Amino acid sequence: MPIEISEIYLSSVIGRSVINSNGDQIGTLRDLIMIPGEVFPVVSHIVIKTRTGIKILPWSEVTLFTHVVISTGSTRPLGLTAYLPEEGYILVKRDLLDKQIVDVEGAKVVRVNDIKLGKFNQQLCIFSVDIGFRGLLRRLGYERFGERFARAVRRDIPHAEISWSYVQPLEANSSRLALKIARDQMNEMHPADLADIIENIPIQSIRTVLDSIDTETTGETLYELESDMRNLVINQLDNEQITDILEEMEPDEAADVLSDLPEQKAQELLDMMDQEDAEDIQELLEHEEDSAGGLMNPDYLRLTSDITVGRALEIIRACADEVETIFYGYVVTAEDCLEGVVSIKGLIMNPLETIISDIMEENIKSVRIDAELEDMLETLAKYDLIAIPVLDAEDKMAGIVTVDDVLAHYLPQIIKIKRR
Repeated sequence: MPIEISEIYLSSVIGRSVINSNGDQIGTLRDLIMIPGEVFPVVSHIVIKTRTGIKILPWSEVTLFTHVVISTGSTRPLGLTAYLPEEGYILVKRDLLDKQIVDVEGAKVVRVNDIKLGKFNQQLCIFSVDIGFRGLLRRLGYERFGERFARAVRRDIPHAEISWSYVQPLEANSSRLALKIARDQMNEMHPADLADIIENIPIQSIRTVLDSIDTETTGETLYELESDMRNLVINQLDNEQITDILEEMEPDEAADVLSDLPEQKAQELLDMMDQEDAEDIQELLEHEEDSAGGLMNPDYLRLTSDITVGRALEIIRACADEVETIFYGYVVTAEDCLEGVVSIKGLIMNPLETIISDIMEENIKSVRIDAELEDMLETLAKYDLIAIPVLDAEDKMAGIVTVDDVLAHYLPQIIKIKRR
C-alpha cells in the first residue's frame, strides 16, 4: 500500500527517481494517467521513462510516493509494461499543466501552473490546481527564494488554488475529469460570464464549453456574444443542434441571431424549426432590425377585462416559464385589440375578487410597429415605463419592447463615447 500523503505538488515529483524494492532505479517519473473517480479524479498508472523506453505501472503497485523518491513493492513489478498511447488516456502533465481551465466559482478562464495531489481512499487524486505566481515559482524551483524575498520587502506571495470541484477543463479529452458540481455550476453561471469565457478561449475549446451547458443556457450565451463570435460558435454546431437552441430562445433574440447569418443558412434553420416558433421569428425578421417590429417580443402576458385579479395571478403562474418578461399584463380583446394595461404591482395590491376592468389603465402609451429607436426610447423615458406595447398597422397588439432591448442598442455607443 502507498504511504500516507498529506499533499504533494506535481512539479515536485515529475522527474523523480522510481526504484524497486531493492533500491535499484527503474527510471524517472514522466507523467500520471488519470481516470474519473467518485469524489476526485484518480491516478490509475504512473508513466516512467526507462532506459528501454516509456513504460507504465499500475498505481496499485506503488508503495512509496514522495517528492524525493517513488518506489514499487517488488524487485520486478509485474504490471510494468510498455506505454502504448491510447486516445482515451488523460495525462496530468501533458493534458492539464499549462492548460487553460474554467474556474466555475470565479466565472473566469485561468491557466494551470501546478497541480496539488493527495491521497483519498487509498488512491492518489487531484485535489486542486494552483493558478498563481507561487505555482510558477515552485515549478522553477524558486519558491523558497521567493518567500525569503517577499519577507524582506514585507510582502506576501498569496496562495491561489482552486478546488478541483470547481474546475472545468477545456480540452475535450480531459473535460471527462470534471466533477458534477463543476458541470452543474456551469449551467448556473450568468450567460454574460459564459460569453466572456468563450471569447477568451481557443476556438477548439468552445465545443467543450457548449457541451457542458444545457440548450437554454447555450441560447442565452449565444445572444450575449458579439455577432462575429456568435457566428463562429454557430459554425461549431450542426443544424439540428442550432435549431434546438433557437427554439429555446425568446423569439426576438432568436431573430437577432438569425439576422446575422447568411440568408440561405438562416432559411435552412427556419425550415427545420417547429412551425409555430419559425413563424414568430420570420415575422420579426421581416421588420427593420432597429424598428419596434424588429425589437419586439411577440410573447407577453395577455389578459381579458372580465376576469378577476385572482384569475390573472393564476394565468401569470401558468405562463411564467414561457414569457420572458412580465412587468405588465396587457388587456386585449379576442381580436387582439389593446384595451388596457395593469401592472403586476396593481394585481398584487388589489383584492382577488376585483375585476380587471376596474383597475386597468386605459390611457395606454404605445408605439407603432415601424417606430424607430429614438421614438421608443423617448416614450419609455417620458412615461417611466419598463416595457411598451407595439401596435401593428391595424392597431392590433403585435408584441412588446422592453427598455433593456432598446438600451442594448445604445450601450455600445455610450461605451465608445466614454472611452474617448
